[in-house]
Amino acid sequence: MTSKRSRGRILLVALTIWALAMVVPDIHRLVRPLGSFGFYSNNDGLITDVQGPFRDKAASPAWIAGLRAGDRLDLAQMRCIPVQTLRCASALAILGGLRLVTVDRHAELVVASSDNRSRLIEITAATRPFSWWVLAVLPFDQLAAVLVILAAAWLVWTRPGGLTWGFFLYVIWFNPGQSYEYYALLQHSPAALLTQNIAGAIAQGVGYAGFLLFALRLPQDQSLPRWRPVERALPAVAILLAVLLVLSNANLFGYPTETITRLGILSGFLVAAGAFAILMVRRNEQPPLDYQRFRWVIWGCVIGLPALILADIGQLTNALDGIWGNAPPREEVWDLVRLVNGVLCLFVFEAVRRPRVVSVAIPLRRVTILGLLLSVPMLFLHEQVDHVRQVIRESLELPGWVWPAIAVIVLFLITRLHEYAVHHADRFFNRSIARASGELGAAILRAQDFVSVEGCLVKDASTALGLASGAIFRDDGGVFRRSSGAIGWDDHHAATLDLGDRILQNAQSARPFDVDGNAGKRILLPDGPMRPVLALPIANRFRCYAVVLYGAHISGNDLNEAERRMLAELADLAAAVFTKLDYELLQRRVASLELERKTMIPASAPTRSASGA
Repeated sequence: MTSKRSRGRILLVALTIWALAMVVPDIHRLVRPLGSFGFYSNNDGLITDVQGPFRDKAASPAWIAGLRAGDRLDLAQMRCIPVQTLRCASALAILGGLRLVTVDRHAELVVASSDNRSRLIEITAATRPFSWWVLAVLPFDQLAAVLVILAAAWLVWTRPGGLTWGFFLYVIWFNPGQSYEYYALLQHSPAALLTQNIAGAIAQGVGYAGFLLFALRLPQDQSLPRWRPVERALPAVAILLAVLLVLSNANLFGYPTETITRLGILSGFLVAAGAFAILMVRRNEQPPLDYQRFRWVIWGCVIGLPALILADIGQLTNALDGIWGNAPPREEVWDLVRLVNGVLCLFVFEAVRRPRVVSVAIPLRRVTILGLLLSVPMLFLHEQVDHVRQVIRESLELPGWVWPAIAVIVLFLITRLHEYAVHHADRFFNRSIARASGELGAAILRAQDFVSVEGCLVKDASTALGLASGAIFRDDGGVFRRSSGAIGWDDHHAATLDLGDRILQNAQSARPFDVDGNAGKRILLPDGPMRPVLALPIANRFRCYAVVLYGAHISGNDLNEAERRMLAELADLAAAVFTKLDYELLQRRVASLELERKTMIPASAPTRSASGA
């Protein structure tokens, strides 16, 4: 078992290094742009655009060399037999969506003509013009890709199983990262690039099958008997998809493959739709706790999968060129669309690693705000920004490192603006929580006894937030005893808390803290949906009066940040009221003792007098 786990970890490390090696080098493009031949060709060899990323055709190497839209490459004469030839390297560099190359890269193209004769064209890549789109999109894409890959690898490392391995195999290929620099480096060795293409096709097939396995095993890494025939068929699905995707490279050997490439992408779409359908069916089989985790994954699929498929169609085929008037958008447009797929990876990571999740509406709200902050300025201002940059370059000579520094500053400003927008959005959507906090706080301050305060903290707070359980343990002569009126607690559950238990030890800090998952094994706590997740000490810096244990929502959602902050504020008020009530109780006892002493003095005085006589 140990040997098998060690082999699995070695494989995990190797695949993680490969996945990172494909995306990390693109950071270099912030400092040194890649080059471009200035034309786009589909997988049949049809040239659809001869301007490429250049601002006008006159600057495009393809236009200067005599290429025109509608020309067709002679795939038979450019086939990779043998592999180590300039023509093979050229075909690898221009077919299959690889649109960026190293600067001054030389290519040899054979263009077919209607009279069955071909013409040879030699072309040299020119530096791709600077674009603010690169500075705006590239850092987000690469950072998201690195985080997603590492997060998926961490899940496999800590929770090895079909569930996490399936997701990791999907993430190796389907992540928001860009790999232009990686492929540009491989273009210097046609054999290495061809090997990468084949390995990439296999990785895509395995990734799609892995995502199906993930959908079948979420969230407990188990599949029900009725789904096991589907699970047993996954190796065959992976092989069929891999073969289909490998065949899309047949254009390197003289065969047009645009249709095959589209079928490969369509098959991926069908697999993604199948995984989504499995998740939708299986969510009705889940208890409330797991149902909420399913919602996270389902919403991630709704947002991420269409964006990924759209980006693949736009980058790897010319199926959408008609929409743009045969002028494909910049590569960064599709890279920005691909970034949306990071939402799926983030949602899946949270749903797998957390036994309880907050309402999916909260991250959806924040992702929407971030998307608006990124997309709206890009759509309306990118041309003006390029114009301003050109004016700056004409009037000031700025070193190359200035532009990445500006990108970092812009990223920082967008981050702060996102925090500000999220703060005000949360205030708007949490108005009901703020209202409940005000009402409960006022009731606690009006309380005239401990029982009333306990009722506000347990029954009223749990009802207001829709919590599955709540109980308060109050100090009773050195013993923390559960008070009556607990919600979700039965007589067989713990009636007292052990003074040496971790819960009471943590309570001495007078700060809210999460109840660890092993607490139920140490003491008799409710299990399942009623399991306590938050402990709230009612304490000042000198004394802990009580500890309140809250469960999650009846719906299965965990307590969110606003609700935890509300309960912490109520705990501070309750601690002040407890101190006041304790002080008043002490005053009454002192007054009672004083009264008792005064009543005893007259009765004893005559006795001493008689004795003296």
